[in-house]
Amino acid sequence: MFQHIQRKIPQRQSFLMQLRSLFIQTDSTPNIHSLKFRPGVAVAPTSSTHEFMTARAAMTSPLAKRIFRIDGVKGVLLGPDFITVTKQEDAEWQLMKPDLYASIMDHYSSGQPVLSEGGEGLPADTLITEEDSEVVAMIKELLDTRIRPTIQDDGGDVEFMGFEDGVVKLKLKGACRTCDSSVVTLKNGIENMLMHYVPEVTAVEQAFDEMEGISNDEFKKLEASLKDEEEAHSPHYIPKLKN
Repeated sequence: MFQHIQRKIPQRQSFLMQLRSLFIQTDSTPNIHSLKFRPGVAVAPTSSTHEFMTARAAMTSPLAKRIFRIDGVKGVLLGPDFITVTKQEDAEWQLMKPDLYASIMDHYSSGQPVLSEGGEGLPADTLITEEDSEVVAMIKELLDTRIRPTIQDDGGDVEFMGFEDGVVKLKLKGACRTCDSSVVTLKNGIENMLMHYVPEVTAVEQAFDEMEGISNDEFKKLEASLKDEEEAHSPHYIPKLKN
């Protein structure tokens, strides 16, 4: 029993020393509503990322669950060595940062895992399977080795959603999800690279979640309505004649 306690003491001391040396760095991202936090220790247990867009989804991650308790948090992306937090547009980083630092520190001091049991076994979208064609395997390899590391540097990630009729479907995650330059990232960056190395690729399109698709449709309707209203108040407005 005494020997068992002695073996535990050095492990505990090592953990406390690591905690004292924990220094959280903050990096800006291309998205003004997303910040990348680097605690200097491993975050996600694998090279893939884990994204949570609701507090309910974050129940599988003690770390993400803590972060979602902070007012203004819209999304959390856990990477191999970083945490990207996306805020609501009307929230202020100045008010949120102290709570975010405290939540990350509290998590690592608790000794809890980043992902609870069942949350670590998420399938990797770029895992090459026997069912994949040679083209799909090449696309996945490029995404994993050339494209994903660059996007993760900006606090985001990309998820392979499929390949059909020459079109690669990708879902942007983290800081890249709502970034103003997301289309540029897809077209000028990812699309050019994939088309260069894989001739079968003719285009890259962004895939959306079901709720994202609905939100985008509603936004387009609102945008069209506002445009019609603006034109109606213009002095050069000519009413459309009904047939």
